[in-house]
Formats: sequence, structure tokens, C-alpha cells
Amino acid sequence: MKSMTNDVNNVLLTKNSCRLAKALAYTALCLAVLSGCSSSDKPKSQFEQTNATDVSALGNVEYHTYMLANELFANVGPARQSRYAVVGFVPADTMKYSADHQHPLMLLGHQLEQGMITEATKRGFSTQEFKLSNDIIVSDESDRVLTRNIEQLSSIERVDFYITGTMVYQESGAVVNARIINARNKNIVAAATRFFPAELFWQEEQVTTRNGKLYRTEGTR
Repeated sequence: MKSMTNDVNNVLLTKNSCRLAKALAYTALCLAVLSGCSSSDKPKSQFEQTNATDVSALGNVEYHTYMLANELFANVGPARQSRYAVVGFVPADTMKYSADHQHPLMLLGHQLEQGMITEATKRGFSTQEFKLSNDIIVSDESDRVLTRNIEQLSSIERVDFYITGTMVYQESGAVVNARIINARNKNIVAAATRFFPAELFWQEEQVTTRNGKLYRTEGTR
């Protein structure tokens, strides 16, 4: 009788051991899954999750601006006391915007200025808005605080670095050269280059300009 009791106890111990082993294995598996999820769920920029080959040109100027900013700020960290001013990106040949130059990317310089303000600010750089007026400007159509009227501009705070660049237009887009310049000694502390496709703002056009002349391209059928 005592032997039978011992056998029963041994069986129960064996079953309990199996159950305990399964429970421990299940717990370890759950911990491994949770650990994998926590490491893979780290917040990423929407652009870090995008494959460059999967990005169509139309409407993705912010993606190209983000990639340009990544290269420009790769080895530059925001200094605590330094102030940055993002200035317009202009054509490399004329150094000024021309509304008569009807290129599909004619507004790229303006967008780059605004986009780089966003990218620099998100990265912790103290950027100055030098087009800020002294007061709110109210008109019949709108109210605003930004202006290009020199008489309405507020006093400019100290600027230590300029963020700007040039563009070289091509038939299929524009090469953008960005740089960060020390305002005191004019040294270039960082630079980056990226190609911006012509279809960023409009679908592929059949009429374009080259050296101030109109050219008609044949559309694909």
C-alpha cells in the first residue's frame, strides 16, 4: 500500500513538474515577444519607414527636403547659444528668384526655405524668423505677421549661422546645394547636395524652358 502511494505521488510530481516547465517556457516566450515588440516599436519618422525607391516624385518635396536636411545636419549639433537664420535658396547663375523663369521647380527655392526652417527647428536648432513684422497686419483679405516690407519688419536678433543654398536647374529637375555658413567668419561649417525631380509640384509637362527658351517635349503614349 505504501509503495502504491509513493508511485501515485511520483506521478503527481512528474505531472506538476511538466506543468511548471510548460508554464516557464510559455512565460519565457511571452517575454521574448514583448521584448521584440518594444525594440521594434520605437517611434520613427514617416520618412525613415519609407524606401526611397517607393517614393514617387509628385507631392513628395518634404521627403527630399528631409533627406537633404539629414545630410546637412549629419555632423552638426545645435549649439545652446547659437541662432540660425534660414535664407532663401536661389538659382546658382542669377542668385535671385525670377518669376519669368517658368521652370516646373520655379517655386522650389521658396519651399526649401520654409522646409529647412521646419527641419532645423525639429532638430533643436534655434531658428530666427526675420520676416516677422512689428505687429499684426490686418487687411480686407487676411491677417498676417510675416512681411517683405522692410518698413514693417521688426528688429533682427543676433544671427550666428545662415542656412541657405543654390539650385542648378536641369531638364528633369534641379540639383540643390545646401550649406550652413558662419555669419562671423563666412566659413562653411556643413554642406549637402541632393537632386530634386521636376515632378515634385506638377505632373510631367510637355513644355519646359532651357536657357530662357521654350522647348516642347513629346509625351509618352
